[in-house]
Amino acid sequence: MKVLSSLIGLSIVANLAAATLSACSKSIAIKITSIYENGDTNTHHDYCEYLGDGRGITAGIAGFCTGTGDAWEVIQAYHNKTALKQYAKSESDSKVGLGNYCKVWRNWANPINFFDRPRMKPETRSWSQLCITQGQLFDASIQHGPYDDKDGMLTLIKETSAKFKANTSGLSNSTLIINGHKVDEIVWLKKFLEVRTSHLKNPRDSANRGGNYWAQTVYRVKSYKYAVDKKEYTWSKGSVKFLDNDGNATTVTC
Repeated sequence: MKVLSSLIGLSIVANLAAATLSACSKSIAIKITSIYENGDTNTHHDYCEYLGDGRGITAGIAGFCTGTGDAWEVIQAYHNKTALKQYAKSESDSKVGLGNYCKVWRNWANPINFFDRPRMKPETRSWSQLCITQGQLFDASIQHGPYDDKDGMLTLIKETSAKFKANTSGLSNSTLIINGHKVDEIVWLKKFLEVRTSHLKNPRDSANRGGNYWAQTVYRVKSYKYAVDKKEYTWSKGSVKFLDNDGNATTVTC
């Protein structure tokens, strides 16, 4: 899988022991992203809508799209798979031949909407020691995609890590090895949030500029910045404070 090979090549998390989200922390990460995607912490398996953002029809709690490969992976059972496969391969925003897509999705949503596939797995590798970093990378993979295209999550990671050319201290009690240097994890995360904001406001890939949609979702980063400022790093208590899409403080629990 190119995600893992790219990470090894970038040496982003070298020498870190494997760190994965606990069931509780994973639940919190999913609920936070559900707030951004759907406005609440419920898992809207049956969500389906054409957003006009250049990715075709978006559906499910993770935003699986007909114009990318992820929807095809999740719903190969859909009867019009020939059209879906064509659109995923060409990254088409077309709705031709998908007139009943949302109706079918809603009928099949619960049994086929596997959240771990394809989004969660790349984020449960040796990324970090802190839940907040893994949660942010998970959310970035949902919106940006988990790969190394112009606005992909791996590209954001690479741009972030390139900014660290010396040891960088901090107070998180967690250290990443970046380009051979010891970097405080929260210092790295803050820089990642800056890089992600830049891509949201000015997507490098024209396919992500549809309707100026991404620029309107900077609240996803502001919410994590708020949590960082509150030092909500580990999520060990089973509840964390984040901002909702209107900028109001909210508590998310597992």
